[in-house]
Amino acid sequence: MEYPKVDFLYLSERDMIAAGVKDMKGCIETMEEMFRLMKAGNYRMGGANGNSHGCMVTFPTSSPFPEMPVDGPDRRFMAMPAYLGGKFDMAGMKWYGSNVENRKKGLPRSILMLVLNDKETGAPLAFMSANILSAYRTGAVPGVGFKYFAPEDSTTAAIVGPGVMSKTALAAIIAARPGIKSVRIKGRGQKSLDSFIGAAKLDYPNVEFITVQSIEEAVRESDIVYVSTSVPTGNLDEYPYVKEDWIKKGAMLCTTAALRFDDDFIINRARNVADNIKLYEAWEEEYKPDAYNTIPIPAVRVEDLVAQGKMSPERIDDLGDILTGKVPVHRNKDEIVVYSVGGMPVEDIAWGTVVYRRALELGIGTKLNLWEKPYMVV
Repeated sequence: MEYPKVDFLYLSERDMIAAGVKDMKGCIETMEEMFRLMKAGNYRMGGANGNSHGCMVTFPTSSPFPEMPVDGPDRRFMAMPAYLGGKFDMAGMKWYGSNVENRKKGLPRSILMLVLNDKETGAPLAFMSANILSAYRTGAVPGVGFKYFAPEDSTTAAIVGPGVMSKTALAAIIAARPGIKSVRIKGRGQKSLDSFIGAAKLDYPNVEFITVQSIEEAVRESDIVYVSTSVPTGNLDEYPYVKEDWIKKGAMLCTTAALRFDDDFIINRARNVADNIKLYEAWEEEYKPDAYNTIPIPAVRVEDLVAQGKMSPERIDDLGDILTGKVPVHRNKDEIVVYSVGGMPVEDIAWGTVVYRRALELGIGTKLNLWEKPYMVV
């Protein structure tokens, strides 16, 4: 870049697809490299501890101001800044607004954009559509877990909550374990089930997709279980529940959202793994003493139990320790792995950087000018 002139690249959703944002295998490999860099400490996220998920704007249940939005399902704005070093060496931020009512307008629940910035000046390098990018990195982080923890001879998987995130999680399951022959699907409504299965059959014609009526039916005999459901937080009884007796020995369970087990199982027998333990410690610090009431991911429940003195912190492993060989991939034969995925802006920076650089190589996108020379310079 030749300063003071600043140009940046705009990438539409169509541009992102052309630049390879849907390359799941490449995205899994990118997430794996990102976790190794994180373990070395070569990253920063928001907050004083450098591990914040982001800064969220929520709305009141009622307001004296007629123009102000009021609270509703998934109604929020959120900024998720980060820096990632190594071969990425990039700063940036994902920004999104979310409202479940969007679906009535033919829009996705959340509309996301990602900006990449020069680490020295803060000048924009790229401004890109991030819905597909976010969905694929969200699937690829479980994909790293599937690659390491799922039985190598896995043939049966289960999806609880057949939404957008589950589509990319399914892509990650197949990429990591191509021997999958059947997938059981548990959903709430027939419309979402039909949509999910219809698309899945086109992508994976050799896989059998089976609709089931309960979480128990989905979990029993499955080698891999992925759960991604949207539920109100605060009432633990409404969180999807999995009983230990339903789980196949040696199976792997992964969630990016609410999931509940019996505490006795979590404390004494589950192999608990977090994508980044510091993220859950930051949530515990922010939402103590019962962070699980607000962030319903199993690793958050682990942190609550540790804080209550009911569980040793050694009973949960960090993915980075496993990837760098500090901790074994499996501690016990036939162990059941519960892998929690919290979602972090460094993931967006990592995959966004790869796609941005590929777009530059291929000549994809629209170059926009911020200024030839800034009008105001202090």
